[in-house]
Amino acid sequence: MIPVECDQLHAGLAVSDISAALEFYTRKLGFQQAFTWGDPPTFAGVNLGSVQMFLAKGKPSPSADTASVYFLVDDADQLYDFHCANGVEIAHAISDRPYGMRDYTVRDLHGYQLVFGRHLYDTGPPIQIERVDVPVRLEKRLAALLEDLARHKRMSVNSCLEEMLLHTNEGVGPHTKTTLRYIEELKKKHGIDYDSHGSYRFAEEPPR
Repeated sequence: MIPVECDQLHAGLAVSDISAALEFYTRKLGFQQAFTWGDPPTFAGVNLGSVQMFLAKGKPSPSADTASVYFLVDDADQLYDFHCANGVEIAHAISDRPYGMRDYTVRDLHGYQLVFGRHLYDTGPPIQIERVDVPVRLEKRLAALLEDLARHKRMSVNSCLEEMLLHTNEGVGPHTKTTLRYIEELKKKHGIDYDSHGSYRFAEEPPR
């Protein structure tokens, strides 16, 4: 075999009307229009986050026997609510699947099936652990943010801290872009005016 590098995949769907398809994908499904080609357009691109999909003028040929286009998103429930509110046809309601995904399926205006989902991280056999009490003191505003963040992620504060520590030990972050935007809102809410290196300069106030 020859070594092959591939960083992106662009699904393509045949649609009868490019303008109508763009209207549906941008207004109903929440995609962003990337480009159109031709006048009138016969080819277009739409983006969902960093993923781009092509729409080409042609004869639509949806079939239940063909593979669906699957989009891995960071908050499937939020997008599901958005699609339901926009009257998008839901082929399969959102649910946790035995293959480790939480997803749902919609049909576009031509009948194509589009699946939107996220990974489930609580599947698999339980990991037996023993928790120990660790004396932890946090800056007051940071502790308030942590409590809000844990509530937002439907986790306990302990589990949220464990998740962040495990990811940090692997050199990666646990938060999706959507969560990071939410954290920025929490920082404003709690008046956190220092950056990630602020802890080096913390000067604890004496007890009153």
